[in-house]
Amino acid sequence: MGALSRKMTTMSNFDIDSLSEAELIELNHKIVARLRFLSQMRSHSAMLDFRIGERVKFSPGGRPDVVGILTQYNKKTVTVITGSGEHWRVAPGLLSKVEPAPAGSTRREEIKVVPLPNRSGGK
Repeated sequence: MGALSRKMTTMSNFDIDSLSEAELIELNHKIVARLRFLSQMRSHSAMLDFRIGERVKFSPGGRPDVVGILTQYNKKTVTVITGSGEHWRVAPGLLSKVEPAPAGSTRREEIKVVPLPNRSGGK
């Protein structure tokens, strides 16, 4: 008997009417925790399709596409910074990759480097 059919048999024989309120609450907590875990796994899997420093785009509702650089993985989202400096936290499922500009392209984006202070106090 396969795992799926075993689960179906177990679930079809599961009588929630016989559970007390405390048992139902405990069961609810376990179900919610499992659903959160499955959601986080899907999100994490989608995040791994993208790399830090990669150019990505997404479409916020009612606005034109936003293009930026993926800079950070968060728990459920990724951080994208646009060319104008806007920071967006975006679900990885909403992202798509942007093809790099062809080699020898005449248009070149200006790279901005911002010096950060040294945390140790030295220079």
